[in-house]
Amino acid sequence: ICDLLRMYLEKEGYEVKTASDGVEGVTAFRMYEPDLVLLDIMMPLFNGMELAHVIRETNTAVKIVFLTSSPEFAVESYDVKASGYLLKALQYEKLCSVLDDCKAPQDEESPHIIAKIPQGYHKIYLSEIECLEAQNKKAIFHLCSGKVQEALGTFSNYAKPLTIENGFFKCHRSYIVSIPQVDHFNTAQIRTRSGMQVPIARGYGKEFKEVYFAYMFQKETTND
Repeated sequence: ICDLLRMYLEKEGYEVKTASDGVEGVTAFRMYEPDLVLLDIMMPLFNGMELAHVIRETNTAVKIVFLTSSPEFAVESYDVKASGYLLKALQYEKLCSVLDDCKAPQDEESPHIIAKIPQGYHKIYLSEIECLEAQNKKAIFHLCSGKVQEALGTFSNYAKPLTIENGFFKCHRSYIVSIPQVDHFNTAQIRTRSGMQVPIARGYGKEFKEVYFAYMFQKETTND
């Protein structure tokens, strides 16, 4: 597969360097500073997803494309901002299509999460989220529209982008709430704009109060 990729890429005018495992991949990336990295999910020593996380620690601009036998890793690929994936067996036309996508200018898109749902995958913008709840080993998105979206996968996986910087606060081990969507709160409970009651874990009340007013003050200052 590696030889076939090299042949296809060189046919398209690319200069190609290869690595046979994750450790060689780190060395090659730092040595050649490529514009595009194609990673097999299954590699010796450490896999393609682990290598992608290493790359993203120092480089957020390089395009990453995964080579895999199944697209089931799509939620995790969001974390490393992958540009696409190629399924085995490799097809030349599909490779060219992915390469064209990588070369095309990318519009700035609002922050979002790719949630895995029983019917496939669903994009949820952070601005749509009122609260994220852990429930029976699933993640439940409570949306500002009043809708509820159940997602397959762990609460902690979906929680990664829901940071204070993005306007969210983890007020309980099972809840993360959107600060702009808070209508009322005390030391024990938060009420969102839709009327949802969200518990605040013991000892988190003071911290939430400080975070809430700091965030809202900063937002008002920015608007001014």
